[in-house]
Amino acid sequence: MRKLVLLFIFAVSISCFSQNKQILYNFTSVPQSMLINPGSDVKYNWFIGIPLFSGFSTNVSSSGFSAFDLFANNGIDFNAKLRNVVFSTSRNDKVSINQQLEIFSGGFKLGDWQKGSYFSFGMYQELDLFGYVPKDYAILALDGNKDYLGKIFDFGDLSAKGELLSVFHLGYHKNVSEKLILGARGKIYSGIFNLSSTKNSGYFYTKPGTTSIYEQVISSNVLVNTSGFTNYTDNYSDNVKSDILKKTFFGGNLGLGFDLGLTYYPKENIQFTASIVDIGFIKHTSEVRNYSYKGYYKYEGLTPDFIIGNSNNLIKEFYDAIPLDTLSLKYTTWRPVKFNSSIQYSFGDGRNTDCNCIGNEMKFKNSVGAQLFVMSAPRTSLMALTTYYRRKFFDSLEMKATYTIDSYSSKNIGLGLSTTIGKVNFYVLADNLLEYRDISKANSLSFQLGFNIIFPDKKTPD
Repeated sequence: MRKLVLLFIFAVSISCFSQNKQILYNFTSVPQSMLINPGSDVKYNWFIGIPLFSGFSTNVSSSGFSAFDLFANNGIDFNAKLRNVVFSTSRNDKVSINQQLEIFSGGFKLGDWQKGSYFSFGMYQELDLFGYVPKDYAILALDGNKDYLGKIFDFGDLSAKGELLSVFHLGYHKNVSEKLILGARGKIYSGIFNLSSTKNSGYFYTKPGTTSIYEQVISSNVLVNTSGFTNYTDNYSDNVKSDILKKTFFGGNLGLGFDLGLTYYPKENIQFTASIVDIGFIKHTSEVRNYSYKGYYKYEGLTPDFIIGNSNNLIKEFYDAIPLDTLSLKYTTWRPVKFNSSIQYSFGDGRNTDCNCIGNEMKFKNSVGAQLFVMSAPRTSLMALTTYYRRKFFDSLEMKATYTIDSYSSKNIGLGLSTTIGKVNFYVLADNLLEYRDISKANSLSFQLGFNIIFPDKKTPD
């Protein structure tokens, strides 16, 4: 029972997070870099992504523990390993999963090159999950409260938001001058599934009583919002596949958003970029179900073992203390906002006698730089700092190596390769390469790949 309770707690303590894509950011030989900065300095005449194969990315991260800590075949009982994880982590440790699949994408230059305008479009599916370790819930599930007299267990540990959605986007960027490029992207979100539980409060404690041996108090103000699930729980008889497909193509809960970005060259070999992504919301109006746990309960008695109880039935005891109300109220969720910024210094002449392309990105063979990533989160903003080196080996092959420090790892080394053979562009990006020796011990792993058809701009350089 305790094991099931712990799995339940970790499952419901999930919230939304779009992982930092530090290798892809400003890696402009890959068209998908425009999704992170709509003001990227790209030089394609036009491109089209191979449907369902142009962009796939996945990321799994955790701070405080790894899969090895829980599932290692080392002769240690699982319950003992679970206890070690719970008591070695804090409520600020995190677990996250991010997956993205590009359904289709494309872009093309508008007018002649001197006007410097570019239009891009596409659609992708995204899954975002992120959760803080709910330490107080976990301790109660493992040990109950009998050994924690006077300790206040915080129900605010549950701050959760997770979703599966599709995004249709239209982007436009313009070379305002030789030094400045500005870009913007509009988005339509179609929510497929959503779970949201934020700003919860409440507490539970046990202490010696004044008129009896023990006094126990539980005060709860918890609300869990869901959308997209009710059809599958209320005698559902339709086709699940076609229903999800309908939600993917604007049949779900809809929302709007936008991205902004820029690239600026104070000098020919010095570049500054910045972008802000996913300023937007989704309005949840259909298939909505809300679960409310609100109330106050005070108990005085002989046993402090209220949570585990003599029947060892946590769920029943909790429902007896705080009733569950099921509602159907509309609600709005906001997308997590991501900010990126980088500065880059380029050197080494990257042009040869056969090159007839233009743009600051194409003139230099080597680049070094630093990137800052910041994202809004339920408690405190998440941050990452990356340094990188880019190198063009040939006109058709480019490499980017990164070193990143974030809350998951201080030894994150990544590598990205992009090659164009004929008109076909292929890219593969992976970080935390040192952890691939034993991925079960990794705290973070990320992988991206895709295929595009690219027609580069071919004008004689200045």
